[in-house]
Amino acid sequence: MAVWVSAGGCGLLSPIRGRLRAGRAAVLAWRVPLRAAGTGPVYDVVVSGGGMVGSAMAAALGHDVHFREKKILLLEAGPRKVSGRLPENYSNRVSSISPGSATLLSSFGAWDHVCSLRFKPFRRMQVWDACSEAMIIFDKNNLEDMGYVVENDVIMSALTKQLDAVSDRVEVLYRSRAVGYTWPLTCHLSDTSPWVKIDLADGRRLETKLLIGADGQNSMVRKAAGIQNIHYQYDQSAVVATLHLSEATDNNVAWQRFLPSGPIALLPWSNLHHSDFIDTAGSVFRSAISLLMPSGTAARQLPPSIARVEPKSRAVFPLGMGHATEYVRHRMALIGDAAHRVHPLAGQGVNMGFGDIACLAHHLSTAAFNGKDLGSLKHLLQFETERQRHNLSLMAAIDLLKRLYSTNVAPFVLLRTWGLQTTNALSPVKEQIMSFASK
Repeated sequence: MAVWVSAGGCGLLSPIRGRLRAGRAAVLAWRVPLRAAGTGPVYDVVVSGGGMVGSAMAAALGHDVHFREKKILLLEAGPRKVSGRLPENYSNRVSSISPGSATLLSSFGAWDHVCSLRFKPFRRMQVWDACSEAMIIFDKNNLEDMGYVVENDVIMSALTKQLDAVSDRVEVLYRSRAVGYTWPLTCHLSDTSPWVKIDLADGRRLETKLLIGADGQNSMVRKAAGIQNIHYQYDQSAVVATLHLSEATDNNVAWQRFLPSGPIALLPWSNLHHSDFIDTAGSVFRSAISLLMPSGTAARQLPPSIARVEPKSRAVFPLGMGHATEYVRHRMALIGDAAHRVHPLAGQGVNMGFGDIACLAHHLSTAAFNGKDLGSLKHLLQFETERQRHNLSLMAAIDLLKRLYSTNVAPFVLLRTWGLQTTNALSPVKEQIMSFASK
């Protein structure tokens, strides 16, 4: 479960400015002097960043039938994680995986590994406002799963297994860090390389026909390409912890309550002793029962009570929003947090990254099938257009929700109360919301 607690105040929403295409032909270089130089091996695709999104990108291409003759490289700064038995204690680093993301992982066999390890599907989501009786319930007909809560380590273990299965065409370099990039001209000249040159910290030099930046919110690929990133910090921090429930339950409902200080999912952040921590959590949700069961209405499902919090499982990280004005350049594409960063209240961060993968892999597969240049802007711009249209809409909606529920001013409370109640009464609208969020 995740909890978000406000530190007070809000930033201003920076306008997302349009992109300029005029500078496409410029040569951009970001270099660090190296002891060794020279031309290294040429890869068809290099993915920079071996987290969940980067590893999934490499695995998706490696398992694509049209990439059987291609050379793919995954660069990961960290060491290879030894995959073995899962620890008995659950990790507090989890992701909410949408059905669309599960479909992507299934397309190259990773989801089967996830299912063989451990995950928890949820079939219902119950959200309510702390300042009114407004409530919205999302559920699926025929007991379909709305999503899945999966530990990040489980996802990475599954992705590593699928990368090992295609090791003949996907090479993974662990403990490898890029320190310099040299970008080619859009129009190749006879005395210049047509590929992106990558200098590694150990002195090696690589070349690639397409560089995919999946290196997180502080993306070096994005910075090296000179792409503007519009970002700001929320005056909030997210807190995660592993919980133990006090009674047996199906535990297949996702609970969220909007407070003026920020949305909360079961546990607030506190420096209290564990016993006080549990008492505080219980009191927060007991105070919501009157909202969940207003007089004259049918009983609604109540959140479970909490027995204890796993020792040393609490962690905190700051929240912010960011968006790259461009996702692509000649022979370069950005995916995941390198391209966008959102507030976690909707659990869409990694799902947006997996959506980028599905879209980019589709266009690259088509290009490979047709014998086209993988680094051509023609299909890269198609990827950018499709994903920016989806991501910007979702990011704007999440940011609006965050701001709308960060105040207890009466007009705004009335507005969001009316909005929640109206949306909850319109099943087709809720279906559209769930469909859009699962892409």
